[in-house]
Amino acid sequence: MHKRAFGAAAVTGVAALLMSACGGGGEAASPSASTSSASETTTAAPAPTPTGTEAPVRDAAADLVIWTDADRAPILTKYAQEFGAENGVKVAVQISVDLREQFKDATKVGKGPDVIVGAHDWLGELVQNGAVAPIQVSADVAGKFSENSIAATKFNGQTYGVPYAVENIGLMRNTELAPTAPKTMDELVKMGNDAKAKSGGKVTNVLIQAVGKTGNAYYSYPYLSAFDGGIFATKANGDYDANKVIVNSLGSVKGAQVLADLGKKKILSTNVGDDNAEGLFTSGKAPFFITGPWSVPNAKKAGIKYEITSLPSLAGGGQMQPFLGVQMFYVSAKAKNAVLAQEFVTNYVPRKDVQLALFEQGGRPPALKEAYDEVAAKDKDVKAWFEAGKDGKPMPNIPAMNSVWGPLGQAAADVISGKDAKARFDAAQKEIVANIAKG
Repeated sequence: MHKRAFGAAAVTGVAALLMSACGGGGEAASPSASTSSASETTTAAPAPTPTGTEAPVRDAAADLVIWTDADRAPILTKYAQEFGAENGVKVAVQISVDLREQFKDATKVGKGPDVIVGAHDWLGELVQNGAVAPIQVSADVAGKFSENSIAATKFNGQTYGVPYAVENIGLMRNTELAPTAPKTMDELVKMGNDAKAKSGGKVTNVLIQAVGKTGNAYYSYPYLSAFDGGIFATKANGDYDANKVIVNSLGSVKGAQVLADLGKKKILSTNVGDDNAEGLFTSGKAPFFITGPWSVPNAKKAGIKYEITSLPSLAGGGQMQPFLGVQMFYVSAKAKNAVLAQEFVTNYVPRKDVQLALFEQGGRPPALKEAYDEVAAKDKDVKAWFEAGKDGKPMPNIPAMNSVWGPLGQAAADVISGKDAKARFDAAQKEIVANIAKG
């Protein structure tokens, strides 16, 4: 996986951290948390890493319950505490490592949280399941965010959340092996082959891109986009149209043919997957790596001198464009206190300090423009990732997308392995359309 979750996670767990601005404890309070009711202040250590497989049990003593993953829990704890103190309410931040599924299941039986933090491409499914509620975001507040991030929070013309970060893939380059950034894939291949020839056997791969035996639709999409292909056509209002699958369109097949050509030349391989892609790059075995911000920490740790640039253009087409992912806060359709939940999401999440704090935790460029500007002025990597994705389209957030990942990924892997691009993408199209029809 490219460090974003597209399917249900296999492992689940639970941990809870209770914060109280009113004093008093709660059943789910962390042993490491402490409160001081006398001074109306609360201190709390980061929530422990979940080790079990059970879903969180909503804290019955809390007025507002937020579910998130373990990474974001500590920083959310700080701001949830502030919110609780300002509003005189108890707020609980609870960890779920299978948030999407556990939230749906718990909400069905009225035991879910009031607010969750997750990816925007969950939206269509959550709306379809009646799990999330639309919210009111004023035009002034919406105008403070990047246009694409706000677009990603909408479904059928309604807004369902507030964004806090954007993410996309780009081209990471080992500058010791390839000093100059390639503008085209042909340049990339030539530079990579030259680096291999000069390395005395140390460099083994021209380009690292996670494919694996079952493929990866997320990394395959930019090849289709370079020829105006893709997955779904769009409606007049810009929404993706689940009734118009374009996986075997002329543009998509041209992109697939590039994948086939790169497979034939051994530039891409199904022997490179999520399990070994990053290691190949950080060990200096390849000059180029198509990846996202999640690979930066290990590249730095390995001492790789790198630069991040946009994906290259393809001969006969345009520049490869990645999908844009957005992280956002949702409000449950069955929130115990909907007014309180919407107050937190619409008035706290858009704050600059909150967006900056979440950036420090995850390294994803902030969705709030003034927060992004401040970060980008200091961090060239953030600016580079943002520039690499500025013309990308939001990943489809319609439920039909769940029918796409497997068939499209496998088709791409098969094409890279040598199967005919047109025939294989025709078959993928039929499979996807059939899956969507089944619902």
